[in-house]
Amino acid sequence: MGMMDKFRDLFRSRPPVEESEPDDRGLEFFEDPFDGHAVRIPVEDSIDLHTFDPAQTRDVLEAYLDEVCRFGFASVRIIHGKGSGVQRRIVRAFLDRHPFVTEYHDAPEDRGGWGATVVYMDADRNS
Repeated sequence: MGMMDKFRDLFRSRPPVEESEPDDRGLEFFEDPFDGHAVRIPVEDSIDLHTFDPAQTRDVLEAYLDEVCRFGFASVRIIHGKGSGVQRRIVRAFLDRHPFVTEYHDAPEDRGGWGATVVYMDADRNS
């Protein structure tokens, strides 16, 4: 199964979002590029980029960090994988330019090691 098949299966396995569902739980919506349905991505203290098309990494990170900042998360973990390190470099270049990111480093070994990045945000960002 190729990457695009896995990506397509990921979105198809998620139920479409009903317009009447409340958006009070910190959920971000992304459009499924394959069939146009909205999918619900919970805003939690970590995000796994393996489930997204690598070409969307910057857009996903921008939306994700905006939401975690809005909901007051002080730190999050971005799982980018080990692989060749390309995705890690993309993530860290993005973090270098994000206005609310104060620090980041590899996750502890039991939380992904260099395959994940722990990000700390400015506590005064909402003032």
